[in-house]
Parts: sequence; structure tokens; C-alpha cells
Amino acid sequence: MRDRILDAVERVLVSAGADAVRLDAVAAEAGVSKGGLLHHFRSKQALLEGVLNRLVDRFEAELPPGGSPPGAFTRAWLDATIPDADAPARDHTDQVSVALLAGMSGGPEVLAALRRHYETWQRRLADDGLDPATATLVRLAVDGWWMARLLDLAPPGGDLHRQVRARLTAMIEEGA
Repeated sequence: MRDRILDAVERVLVSAGADAVRLDAVAAEAGVSKGGLLHHFRSKQALLEGVLNRLVDRFEAELPPGGSPPGAFTRAWLDATIPDADAPARDHTDQVSVALLAGMSGGPEVLAALRRHYETWQRRLADDGLDPATATLVRLAVDGWWMARLLDLAPPGGDLHRQVRARLTAMIEEGA
């Protein structure tokens, strides 16, 4: 039931924004009673923390362990966040956007947790065996890419999407 509730939070976040994440709305979206929801999550903040933690766990599972070949972490960062093919923006499966929404709208504690994860990831990128500036540039490009998707700020689509991703991939491969 926990996953069903968190799936519902993700759908509400992406389709209607953080203000729409209310306990009654999430319970209705998940097809559970408000009491059933409260058994697992006591507040809106707890719902958003749950979404963020689940997405971070999924993201971490896609990243290589320490000691991997040079560039492996940076490449996995790119692969886990920008798909090879263009996909519709604001799809609830766009996990990075959902994590960003959860982090920004879950209050200071949830945002602080997201920042801590980013600090760890940035250290891993800087220690990935590539020039740290190149690895950081890839991260910042990826962050800008999903911010553009999240806010519908002219995200690159079609051939441009593929070209930008190919350029980032080339930067990683040249540095490895």
C-alpha cells in the first residue's frame, strides 16, 4: 500500500503541483481511505519525504559503486537522468522532476535531505577519474535539462535532444 500511495503522490505532484498534494487528494488518487494513508504517512511532509527517499534509492541503485572505471559515475548520472530518446515532459515517470518537486515543496527538512544527497553525489562526480570541471559541467547540464522539462522552459526535443545528449556523452568519453 505504501508504494501505491507514493505513486499517487508522484502523479499529483507532476499533474497539479505541490499545492495539490493534500492528504485527502492523495488518498483518493491512491484509492485508499484517509485513515489508511495516515497509517503510513502522518503529514504532507511525510508523503514528500517518502517520495524523495524512494526516488533517491532508485537513483542510487543505478549508480556504480566506488572504484569503478574513470567516468563511470558521470556516465551513469547522465544515463539515469536523460533518456536516449526524447520523452514527453512532465510525465509522472520523469523521476528527476518528481524528486525536484518533492525536494522544493516538502519544507526545509526535505530540501536539506536533497541537498545532502547532492553534496555526496558531487563529491563522487569530482572523484570519478575525469577532470572535476568536466564531470561538474555534465551534472549542471543534466540539472538544467530536467529543470527545463519540469518548468517547460523550452526543453530540447527531437534531434536537438539527441544531439545534446550525444555531446555530453562525448565529453565524458573524451575525459575518461
